[in-house]
Amino acid sequence: PQSSEKAKTFVHAFLKRSMPTMKDEAIQDMLSRKAVVLEHYPKKKTKQKRKKTKGFTAKQRRELRLFEIEPEQQRYTIFLPLHELWKQYIRDLCHGLKPDTQPHMIQGKLLKADLHGAIVTVTKSKCPSYVGITGIILQEFKHVFKIITKEDKLKVVPKLNNVFSLEIDGFISYIYGSKFLLRASERSAKKFKLKGTIDL
Repeated sequence: PQSSEKAKTFVHAFLKRSMPTMKDEAIQDMLSRKAVVLEHYPKKKTKQKRKKTKGFTAKQRRELRLFEIEPEQQRYTIFLPLHELWKQYIRDLCHGLKPDTQPHMIQGKLLKADLHGAIVTVTKSKCPSYVGITGIILQEFKHVFKIITKEDKLKVVPKLNNVFSLEIDGFISYIYGSKFLLRASERSAKKFKLKGTIDL
């Protein structure tokens, strides 16, 4: 019948388009069978490189005021629990601050430790107005510490030309800000060298 011839012609043309590499003899051989299995050859997909998501620039962070602490949150008592957490963090970091622990070992750990929550005091400074400032470190930037004092005042103290002291379980450590001009994330990976004398 005419319809079966049309169907045969259609299938032949379809197979020819679908499998252009196959010869006519092979196609005829497939058509002579009772069942035809149509194979699918998917096109190879080119891998698209993933675009890295970019964060905010420093200017955008300033405009959005991401790092600013609201005035109603600037209270010393709010951050006392943070200080208690910091003390426990340092004890765990130093495997317990025992009396026989070597001071240089604790000093080395503190150099790379996160200082958010530590109570520090400015003991020496080229600017006399900074000397005596005591409080909890709320934020550490590359060049400054933001400290909340017991009087609920947020002080921005530069690291440069200042010496800070911090005390935990009777151990007092000194931070020379001029040698500390790093972000907290960079400081954790830095190798510090022991130096004989350090001054402002």
